[in-house]
Amino acid sequence: MIIPAIDLIKGEVVRLHQGKFNLKRKYLYEPLFYIQKCLKEGAKKIHIVDLDGAKNPNKKQINLLKEISKYQIPSIQIGGGIRSQKDIDLIFDLIPNAQIILGSSIIKDFKNVQKWFNLYNPHSIILALDIKFNKNYEKIIFINGWQNKSNMIFEDIIEKFLNIGLKYVLCTDISRDGTFLGPNINLYTEIVKKYPEIFFQASGGISTLQDILNLKNSGVKNIIIGRAFLEKKFTIKEANLCWQKE
Repeated sequence: MIIPAIDLIKGEVVRLHQGKFNLKRKYLYEPLFYIQKCLKEGAKKIHIVDLDGAKNPNKKQINLLKEISKYQIPSIQIGGGIRSQKDIDLIFDLIPNAQIILGSSIIKDFKNVQKWFNLYNPHSIILALDIKFNKNYEKIIFINGWQNKSNMIFEDIIEKFLNIGLKYVLCTDISRDGTFLGPNINLYTEIVKKYPEIFFQASGGISTLQDILNLKNSGVKNIIIGRAFLEKKFTIKEANLCWQKE
């Protein structure tokens, strides 16, 4: 599935270059304009990230999420600053069919995240594993809106959650995100082969319809598209046709 991404800072639609808040690109229209555009072009799911919340959980854009919840979006996945059961319940109260994206809390509050897999339907939880490669080509996880390096490796996280119902993982190569450099096909081919039971979402660097074909051939189940859609490299409709044709 093709999933358009709407990233938000202070109520505005933005894209960050390689996750850097000081390299921020703002877009002209309000979030609901882009959401409606996505839906008109055939999007079946919208990916929304509250970057204010990701950077500081005390600054989540709750009012904006409440406004978004009023729209009849077929399916939505939401991330950014989700750190507690209270945060999760708020989102599910606003948008019962939502999937929540957990990032930093995976590292900082591992035991509670394990409990949430038992408390909620595991299919409603997506683990966001945002990585940079070190000199040994290990996939190091970054947290807090990609501001901080953790001491955890991608595979270690997957192994910890496999036996408690993990099904959905969003993996972003931070070095590619917002760059138009193309996705890291080798990364996705590798992890899909290693963990065939996981539904992987690919994110970062997509700029052409050929990138979509390459990613589908890697075996990922979903592709997150942000800047390419916002800057009219192609439409969601064209991306969907490309995905279905292949």
